[in-house]
Amino acid sequence: MKVVAKIVGAIVICLVVLLIVFRFTGLDPKERRPGLWLSGTVVTTPVTDWSFAKQFETDRVETRTWYMIPHSVTTGFRVYNGELYITSRFPKGAAFPSGKSWDTNVMRDPHVRLKFGDKLYNCVLSPVTDPAEFVAVYGKPPNEPDGAVMHLWHAKSE
Repeated sequence: MKVVAKIVGAIVICLVVLLIVFRFTGLDPKERRPGLWLSGTVVTTPVTDWSFAKQFETDRVETRTWYMIPHSVTTGFRVYNGELYITSRFPKGAAFPSGKSWDTNVMRDPHVRLKFGDKLYNCVLSPVTDPAEFVAVYGKPPNEPDGAVMHLWHAKSE
């Protein structure tokens, strides 16, 4: 029994050390692999025009989980009239928001950190529920021909 306790203790200690290292170094998502903390320089001035983001293909979103270890993913986005919108595509049959961990996290706590390049921006996301706003930003209705549904989050800089 003592051997099992020592093994379990060693594993727990290794995991804690690993999380501490990731807390300071970050673990950005890569392609389809999610990450933990985003690394980069935090921008402290509120962003009033997100047009600069158009130079990037994707962004990264760090959400707050209920178990207090961040969850980050790579997403798409749209800039419309200087405003930033984060996209979240749900395949046919996937329920919103429970079909994706990060969407579930945002519905519970809308405070997120966005990453463009090597800069981090603290933001609050709110779901776009107005059909006219959705079409203006996305260019078409949310329902896609393959049965998928697109959701948009409006980002406001803190």
